[in-house]
Amino acid sequence: MSLPPVCHRYPMAPLIRFTLLGLYLALAAPLPLLAPEPLRLPLLLAALTGLLLVVAITSERVELDDQRLRVGHPAWCSWLLRRGWQLPWNRITALTPVATSQGGRVYYVRTEGSPETPSGSAWLLPQRVARFDDFLQRFSLATGLATDGIGRLSPPWTYRLLALLSATMLAGELITFALHPAAMALQPA
Repeated sequence: MSLPPVCHRYPMAPLIRFTLLGLYLALAAPLPLLAPEPLRLPLLLAALTGLLLVVAITSERVELDDQRLRVGHPAWCSWLLRRGWQLPWNRITALTPVATSQGGRVYYVRTEGSPETPSGSAWLLPQRVARFDDFLQRFSLATGLATDGIGRLSPPWTYRLLALLSATMLAGELITFALHPAAMALQPA
């Protein structure tokens, strides 16, 4: 009896995921409360649908096992979002760095050519995962490719600043609605 292969899962980094969720809440949560009465229910439903979409988008995960690298979403939302991708380790031949317009650097996972794609194919290396250093180490061990110098797409301070701004916005909204409950019952002029 053989043991099942060990699968290492890497969800989106919590700082990134919860910052994006907080920003969405800060921007969308007040809208149904401030809307005129006829628009409150439609805006509430739209805000809840949007929240569900943001939760789904930020639930992307990366899985590594002894056979392959897999990127995708959990079953509950994979039918709605892109299907993801997977590559066997033995097909990965290189990492290609590409500069972004914001001054960052992304990396594409390259594969060898085949009759269908003679020049090979490329997939974006996940750079927003939790335990990124562990992910890179396992990726390097499985492929034999050097991952020295590969960093996250955005430095952590940018998400910390965005998290602080989102939390400040949410706190301001809560204080405003607590001190001025009549603001929630705005009537059209």
